[in-house]
Amino acid sequence: MLDLPRYLLGVADILLLAGFALLGGSTLRRMLLPRFSGPPAWLATGVIALALLVWTAELLGSFGWLDPVPYVVVVGLAGVGCRALVPRVAGRGRPFDGNGVLSPTGPAGRAPDPIASIALLVAAAAVVHFAVDVRAQLLTGMTGFDSTWYHGPFAAGFFQSGDTWNLHFIAPQFLAWFYPANAELFHAAGMLAFGRDLLSPLLNLGWFVGCLLALWCIGRPYRVAPWSLALGAIALSVPALSDQAGEARNDIVGIFFLLAAVAIALNGAAGFGPEAGPSRGNLSRGRHFDRMAGENSTAVGVLAMSALAAGLAAGTKLNFLLPAAVLVAGLAVMAPRGGRWRALSVSGLAAIAGGGYWYLRNLVHTGNPLPWFDRLGPVSLPAPEQALGGRQGHSVFGYLADGSVWSEWFLPGLHHGLTILWPLLVALALAGLVLCLGRGTSPLLRVAALAGLAAGLAWLVAPTSASGPEGMPRGFESGLRYLAPALVLGLALLPATPALRGRFARFGQARSTFEPHSDSNLDRARRWAWPALALSIAAAIALGYPVQRHYLRDRYANPTFAAPGLNAAFKWAHSISVSRIATTSTRQYPLYGTDLSNRVQYVGVEKLHGGFVPPTTCRAWRRLLNAGHYDYVVATRDRLERDKPPYPPTAAWTAGAWAKPVLSSPPTKVYKLTAPLDPSACP
Repeated sequence: MLDLPRYLLGVADILLLAGFALLGGSTLRRMLLPRFSGPPAWLATGVIALALLVWTAELLGSFGWLDPVPYVVVVGLAGVGCRALVPRVAGRGRPFDGNGVLSPTGPAGRAPDPIASIALLVAAAAVVHFAVDVRAQLLTGMTGFDSTWYHGPFAAGFFQSGDTWNLHFIAPQFLAWFYPANAELFHAAGMLAFGRDLLSPLLNLGWFVGCLLALWCIGRPYRVAPWSLALGAIALSVPALSDQAGEARNDIVGIFFLLAAVAIALNGAAGFGPEAGPSRGNLSRGRHFDRMAGENSTAVGVLAMSALAAGLAAGTKLNFLLPAAVLVAGLAVMAPRGGRWRALSVSGLAAIAGGGYWYLRNLVHTGNPLPWFDRLGPVSLPAPEQALGGRQGHSVFGYLADGSVWSEWFLPGLHHGLTILWPLLVALALAGLVLCLGRGTSPLLRVAALAGLAAGLAWLVAPTSASGPEGMPRGFESGLRYLAPALVLGLALLPATPALRGRFARFGQARSTFEPHSDSNLDRARRWAWPALALSIAAAIALGYPVQRHYLRDRYANPTFAAPGLNAAFKWAHSISVSRIATTSTRQYPLYGTDLSNRVQYVGVEKLHGGFVPPTTCRAWRRLLNAGHYDYVVATRDRLERDKPPYPPTAAWTAGAWAKPVLSSPPTKVYKLTAPLDPSACP
């Protein structure tokens, strides 16, 4: 538990990071997107601020310098430097409506008051529902499998070593040490500030709220923002995404960046009205990007910002690579023939800046940015020569014609993962994506729809979307989170489709209306915004102090989420600190201890091209233990299995005169090492 001075020091660290990043983000946003105002401006500013935090962490981490003071200093220099050096844009011009025509009533025109109120209530209910699940994790610590397998260990590894460039080897499953890790950098930032993972259970709540903002912005240019918000909030609340709450899972992070990319592109198009040159007819043909190669700086800003957000999504999780690539390529194709390569260079470089770091790291370490693939057509690529491990890989696509799998696994999984209304949700989301491809649709909507369909295709063919033994896809229900981006984006786009937007926009028009972005409302909002924000921050800081004390006291104090022996080992590690712990557990994060000072390592052998496999002999095992200078060994299996002995072979390989038993509960044994083990004395 942190005392008050240490807690306030962590708070100050976070406030400085956020403040400097937002300072730089707002300055760059005004330069790149001077016509943005209201929610789209907030969203774009947030994306740039998040990118600044990611870039700084990657820069410092590449040299092993990701520590609290350098991180704050460099983010501060970036924010202040942007403010001092970036030229200010005078005026932002008159706002435009969703058709690219000057709007007399504000950027988004009029929105039905009753519908907007209902939409905000739906969004608020979704936030409350998500927050309730966050509270449950604050009472126990993060217990999700992926959080304790690789999200948490990656973040803790960045925090402990200050190194983001070298591979952080964990349990040899799915070559997970090659995964992109944008989301884990934010968890590491919280750990750097407090020396604990206080912020980790809360971060996904922030990403969830960010998704709601992006949903509003997607519908805003077409005067259907409340509908996009409400439908998207419903999709975000399906059970398949419930495991994001209070955990370090990164699906919600990728969804946010994908939604932000689409929202920025759509709102950027709305800003190209008559004063910017193109006519309404040109807008419908996509010619508002005619000068994207540098002659029209605002268009370049839209292109770069949308691609940056897409790249941040691809740098978060692998299944966002395909929709991000479709979005980036689609924006470039919209440029005229003479400027497409230049447009592609702008969007491509921005996307690489957002997510290319992790794939460059893989390329340097293995010779392959995607080491899961060892062939590209006839070309052989360098890759680790080892099985993926974990569950057997199968895709939904491979089971599409299997009636028994549908009846026994897919239909029940869809019911549980997407609720009883799953046929309606899937049908509406698919309708939203397909209708955006129809005649009379703007090219930007078509690109957004193609990105959503690409997200669905990525789920369909992913080898983990129906993982499990042949004919028993036990991972299908959990894998529905890979389908969630397509569902959320499809439902958000549905009200914006040309065939339906008029009906959605007119619904409730007879009732009183409000103009959320009129000058008078904006002036009133600005007067109240800063005092309200300051009070909210002060309240959060005051409430956070007692919450963190309870959280750190109860975190993994009585775990029940793993096998009995592993639960006992996690409880034991709750009070262990500053120790080196060797393990064979896939779930490793609770072993880091309350203060995250334990150095935890899955014991394995490094192979060519970034391979990592467990040792197969006692002699190799003992040599690795001696080389690692470990204080403790947690020899275990992940679960109890009827057809196997109660303990793994590594337990017997460790036992001896210099290994003092600390804990023994199937399938786990914990030893304290008092001296190096003799490989020649193996049993």
